[in-house]
Amino acid sequence: MNHLLRWRRLARLTFMLLYFVINVLCASQQTVQSEIQRVKGIVGQTFSFPERVIKTGNLLYGDLDTIANVYPGKEGKITLEKRFENRLRLNNVTRYFTLSDLQIDDAGLYTVEITDEGKKTKTFELIVYNFVSKPQVTDCDSSSCSVVCSVDNEKEVTLTLYRGEEILNQTSSPDLTTDLSLRLEVEGKNYNSTYSCVAANPVSNETVHVPKCCSEDGHANDADSGERTLGMLIIAVICVLVASGLVGLAIYLKKRGNEHSQGRRSEQIYQNWSRVEKTLP
Repeated sequence: MNHLLRWRRLARLTFMLLYFVINVLCASQQTVQSEIQRVKGIVGQTFSFPERVIKTGNLLYGDLDTIANVYPGKEGKITLEKRFENRLRLNNVTRYFTLSDLQIDDAGLYTVEITDEGKKTKTFELIVYNFVSKPQVTDCDSSSCSVVCSVDNEKEVTLTLYRGEEILNQTSSPDLTTDLSLRLEVEGKNYNSTYSCVAANPVSNETVHVPKCCSEDGHANDADSGERTLGMLIIAVICVLVASGLVGLAIYLKKRGNEHSQGRRSEQIYQNWSRVEKTLP
């Protein structure tokens, strides 16, 4: 009986020990994850790592170790990676490491190491984005009342079609070599609704209004039809004016030709009459 009790106590202690170890591991994992702060930057702009370096400190980048260090009374000195030269400095007002003229390949893990009193570190995962391009609306098909909205695909770009505030369709793709596109077909019952196409990424968005390329009954849009009619009318007027000009020119030339012929005949008659007068006694 005592032997059984000892086994139970040992099993209970073992279980408690395992539970304690698992909790410590989970807590340490959460601590490591919480120390890495995701931040976003935009190509061409300036980003500041929000951790103050009051007296002394370093900035580390990925596997390159220290790329800048700070001493009392000095702004910061680039020690590695020539591509950061003239772009990385310590702001004397905010005391933040500041990286200007951001490029896509500046993305990565940066660690601010503060050595004022003891040692304190803060790690940032910098993700750099471009401003999203403006969507283009093309391929207006009046026979099916449809248009195609497309945009250049880049990192984390989504393309969304809206009817008012309602999302009709949305797309994204990790394949950055192909554009994103969505086709919108307008049904007769929703003809009077407002449609828009929105391209967005985590730092910007662009919106374009989607025009209607057909009327409510499915025929060509009145505006488009009116424009075509006006164009045809202008062409017809130009043709009439050109034809009238040609006819007028022909009449003028014919009249000039007649006048010239009549003048020559008159001159011949006069010459003949003069010869007759000379032969008379």
